[in-house]
Amino acid sequence: MDAYLLDWANLLLRWAHVITAIAWIGSSFYFVFLDSSLTKPTDPDLKAKGVDGELWAVHGGGFYHPQKYMVAPKSLPEHLHWFFWESYSTWLTGFALFTVLYLFNASAFLIDKSVFDWTPNAAVAAALGFLVVFWLLYDAICRLLGRGKHGDLIVALCVTAMVVAASWLACHLFAGRAAFVLVGAMMATSMSASVFFWIIPGQRKVIAQMKAGEPVDPRHGQRAKQRSVHNTYFTMPVVVAMLSNHYGWLTQGPHNWLVLVLMMLAAALIRQSFVARHKALVEGRRVPWEYATVGTLIIIGIAIAKAPAPQPPAAANAAPATFVQVQTIVAQRCVMCHNAALQNKNVALHTPELIAQHAPQIYQQVVLLKAMPFNNATQITPEERDTLGRWFTAGAPLK
Repeated sequence: MDAYLLDWANLLLRWAHVITAIAWIGSSFYFVFLDSSLTKPTDPDLKAKGVDGELWAVHGGGFYHPQKYMVAPKSLPEHLHWFFWESYSTWLTGFALFTVLYLFNASAFLIDKSVFDWTPNAAVAAALGFLVVFWLLYDAICRLLGRGKHGDLIVALCVTAMVVAASWLACHLFAGRAAFVLVGAMMATSMSASVFFWIIPGQRKVIAQMKAGEPVDPRHGQRAKQRSVHNTYFTMPVVVAMLSNHYGWLTQGPHNWLVLVLMMLAAALIRQSFVARHKALVEGRRVPWEYATVGTLIIIGIAIAKAPAPQPPAAANAAPATFVQVQTIVAQRCVMCHNAALQNKNVALHTPELIAQHAPQIYQQVVLLKAMPFNNATQITPEERDTLGRWFTAGAPLK
């Protein structure tokens, strides 16, 4: 019953996290598109009102005319929409999901003793430390180095180096799946923290200055813009890190940290391609698809590098595995979590009939995806996976 309720908590939290993330990413991408697509107004009335950029768009049977004021309009509008609950809700549901899946089950989900053998409490503390320390370092880099002519470039290089270092460290401390998700959560935490500590407070200060009749300090808008731009480039790397949770073959291996870094780099380059496209269309320039091309080539390279090695002729012609071999492997590596008393994911494997019934799931999860045993907690070997594969491809016989 406890496992069943935990599955429901997992489902509902994941559902809420995806919905709120769609809302946050959607609004974030829209405003980045809007900023990149604005043109200088030609109407004297708009110029007199302080409009710095405008855009005409058609959608859903109507025409829209958004306008941007720099630094602020001359008077405060009566109705002003704020964009912050999308960010906060995404982080809260994501952290709750991370807690249910990983922190409450640290011994099984965070720790892979073949990677680093430590206690669950230490692993939990280190995981939380990743979220906090990355934000503190990222925030310090933005505040201290993000000034001057080359400030943005220096910040970008420093943050990139920090993400690479964190990816390497996480993959040498935690189970592969947990490491990938943790790096994504680390970056997502900084995204939401930027909204909470800088973007929204800066906007509130602007409004307070307007109400007090004081000149609006442009630094608030500049800081918000800086963090918003970073967030749009963080988004796709975060998403790919989160999705990796479903693909054990991606998160495993001695160089999994490099796979994570390259996948996030490819995602950021593809995002850059779309940002550059918006500006190119407005300015009448050629759309620079080179970023997306390089990102796609990186993904293809990873796919080739991670492809299973071709079987030598002797292995390809090897005799099918016997059911006795298969049952021995399943008893040693799988039955402790899939038995009459404990049927994780409603799968039991404690009898020959049940093993045969679930043969397709065994082949998919253990042989192809290498997702099970979870975090390879029972230390199944490549040879044992191969034995299960040969048994299934021979028709999964019960002999």
